[in-house]
Amino acid sequence: MAKILMKGNEAVAEAAIRSGCRLYFAYPITPQSELIEYMAKMMPKVGGTFLQAESEVAAINMVYGAAGCGKRVMTSSSSPGISLKMEGVSYIAGAELPCVIVNVQRGGPGLGDIQPAQGDYFQATKGGGHGDYRTIVLAPNSVQEFADMASEAFELADKYRTPVMILADGMLGQMMEPVEFKTPKTQEEIDELGNQHTSWCVCPNEDGEKKHHHEINSLEIDPLVLEKHVNELYAKYAVIEEKETRFESYNLSDDNEVLVVAWGTSSRIVKSAINELKAEGKSVGLIRPITVWPYPYEAVKQALGKKVKQVYVFELNTGQMLDDVKIAVNGKVPVDFWGKVGGIVFTPAEIKAKLEACFK
Repeated sequence: MAKILMKGNEAVAEAAIRSGCRLYFAYPITPQSELIEYMAKMMPKVGGTFLQAESEVAAINMVYGAAGCGKRVMTSSSSPGISLKMEGVSYIAGAELPCVIVNVQRGGPGLGDIQPAQGDYFQATKGGGHGDYRTIVLAPNSVQEFADMASEAFELADKYRTPVMILADGMLGQMMEPVEFKTPKTQEEIDELGNQHTSWCVCPNEDGEKKHHHEINSLEIDPLVLEKHVNELYAKYAVIEEKETRFESYNLSDDNEVLVVAWGTSSRIVKSAINELKAEGKSVGLIRPITVWPYPYEAVKQALGKKVKQVYVFELNTGQMLDDVKIAVNGKVPVDFWGKVGGIVFTPAEIKAKLEACFK
């Protein structure tokens, strides 16, 4: 299929529709409003439902209900709007329901601004809502990957009956790049997606001569029952960590003297700096986490070659991924951090200057 020039916000929306999403509930917020606008225009054309909720809280609870019916459902928002959804995300995780949540991050804390940022890493990867739960978190670094992750997110959500978040940012949502989409799912394929959930979804199901409804619930009065449920959740999360951890390695070699760890759009800027340093004979490798949960600890550890004398972390925040990198490095070499906040994006020249200092 020919590539189409699209904004990231529109590309992920189109990819979600092609992946069988027919239910979308959200509330507008910059810098992801084009996603909502695209869904409002396109969902009726494919027989889907678009509904602008009265608030982010309402939207996530609509997702909760639709997911309980075993349907592919998605919502999206940006940083402060995602915060409002977090109670519902905890409910959905506790009830073990599949859904996809897109966060096009902006500057914070509070209302912050509408510029790109990566300040929601803690919220996305360390829970965000209340209780012991995890959310699979995918972090794209291009419009093509943003679109591809829509399909991937739905597959993971269905496979593990869990919410999946795509953690993008305002830069990725607003930039335009060529995108190649997958073939849309047929109605028969979409119907079959729903049929795979009949063993647990709330819709009426046939069981011999008896009709019954399944119960969707995250409330457990008996503490022993709740403890058993949480332990089962974490057994599932252990499987996800084992099988679904993803990363990209770039310019890794035994000659690397510096290892950089960066995610999302920050990694693109880092690559430009690495390429310039490579032309000057300075060897720098990159590990880019694609899943920021589960985190690729082992990949970072294995990238610490014999000559690596320093690890550098670059993010558009105050160092929220830094702890995960330090866990992976385990004190073998120093770990430094540099970032920008407030919607200010660092340049390849700034990254290059920081890395050049490591060779002096």
